[in-house]
Amino acid sequence: MVKGRIGSSSRNSARYKNILKPSASLNSSITYVVLGFFIITVFFFICTSRYNDEPSKSFLPVEEESLKQQTRSDRLWEAPHSYGFHPCIKPTPRYKAPEEWNRYITVKSNGGLNQMRTGIADMVAVARIMNATMVIPQLDRKSFWQDSSTFSDIFDERHFIAILQEDVQIVRELPKELELVPRARKHFTSWGSMGYYEEMTGLWKDYQVLHVAKSDSRLANNDLPLDIQRLRCRALYNALRFSPSIENLAKKLVERLRSNGGKYIALHLRYEKDMLAFTGCTDGLTEVEAKELRILRENTSHWKVKKINSTEQRIGGLCPLTPKEVGIFLQALGYPPSTMIYIAAGEIYGGDAYLSEFRSRFPNLVFKETVATSKELEAFADHASQTAALDYIMCIESDVFVPSYPGNMARAVEGHRRFSGHRKTVSPDRKGLVEVFEKMETGELEEGVSLSSVIIGMHNNRQGGPRKRRGSMPGIKGRARFRTEESFYENPLPECICGTKKHVHPA
Repeated sequence: MVKGRIGSSSRNSARYKNILKPSASLNSSITYVVLGFFIITVFFFICTSRYNDEPSKSFLPVEEESLKQQTRSDRLWEAPHSYGFHPCIKPTPRYKAPEEWNRYITVKSNGGLNQMRTGIADMVAVARIMNATMVIPQLDRKSFWQDSSTFSDIFDERHFIAILQEDVQIVRELPKELELVPRARKHFTSWGSMGYYEEMTGLWKDYQVLHVAKSDSRLANNDLPLDIQRLRCRALYNALRFSPSIENLAKKLVERLRSNGGKYIALHLRYEKDMLAFTGCTDGLTEVEAKELRILRENTSHWKVKKINSTEQRIGGLCPLTPKEVGIFLQALGYPPSTMIYIAAGEIYGGDAYLSEFRSRFPNLVFKETVATSKELEAFADHASQTAALDYIMCIESDVFVPSYPGNMARAVEGHRRFSGHRKTVSPDRKGLVEVFEKMETGELEEGVSLSSVIIGMHNNRQGGPRKRRGSMPGIKGRARFRTEESFYENPLPECICGTKKHVHPA
């Protein structure tokens, strides 16, 4: 029984084995199917995930690039770090109010607007040093611009007198009893020192009225008492406010530019006939144009240098940038074609013929004639100094100021912008740029990343940030060294701009 059962079990076991064989095979197949399905699912999930991640992966660099572009844009417009420097023009405790002086200085201011402005500020300080009453200056009517404007046409006369009443007594005209008395007519030396003007007080022994025939550059840039230097700043930046008609129109023009473009560059494009003739710069001009400029220079008596080598001038960085060069320069710095550029200048020599390439890079070029209406400018017609005052204000209020040449206006604007918080002023390295432009002409350097890198690197420290005023050039002796000093009005630091000494960059 037992054997029988055992045999039966063996047969059953064999049968079970036979039954189990197809079952195991089926299970194996199912396993493979499940495994295959799992692999396909995982593969699909990975692919799907990759597909779903694709937008975020591509979007992230766009965000980063947008942020970089925004940062670059901000850097183009932001002012240099001021390190806490601020205007400081209050008198020291040693400074005393003026006395009732019965000696008078009359002044004839010479030159264009900004030459007259800085000259008047100098003469305010000279009147203080010499203990004299100052008569409202007469303005130059014989300069290149032939402007008949009086002091009150350009400046707020009442404001000028009131602001300086604690410094110098100022009157509108000589007392009648002194109109016919003999006057000492004096051409003060250029860049006179404190000691020089103290010696000049000896003139009061014989005269009650002193007439000064020229006002520009009558005071030294350096080594003057702190109170005299600060008085010059009070006179220039506070007292010499433009007339209400000029101030009001300039305010309207600034608002119009802001409403159209937000930010704007003020470009003092000194590519004007008188400047090209004075400097002898004729690169890129026709023979006819070069001859015209030479004749103008030869016929202008107070321009002492008549024969000028244009090539040497250009290589030495002594020429204004051309409109084409300014366009290349601004584009290489990173300013986009949409940038609003206000051109502060008189008539550009050659007109559209030389502006066209600049305009092809920056179409949004505007002048006061295109921002203001003809009716608004009607009162300023034939008054170059008044229209120059409009340009001056537009430059002071701009987000960025770029001068193509360091003339009187460029220096005055730069100094004013430094005084007003070191607003961004990009001063082109003209000598270095000439080398760059020559490399472009020979094909050694092309526009693009390489050019931008070179030009940006050249101008990293030419943004108008705080630094001490530069002294005279080494190796130059005697009075000639004064001519090479940086103008006090170009950079009134440290006398009129105060801050922590460790943050002042060396000259």
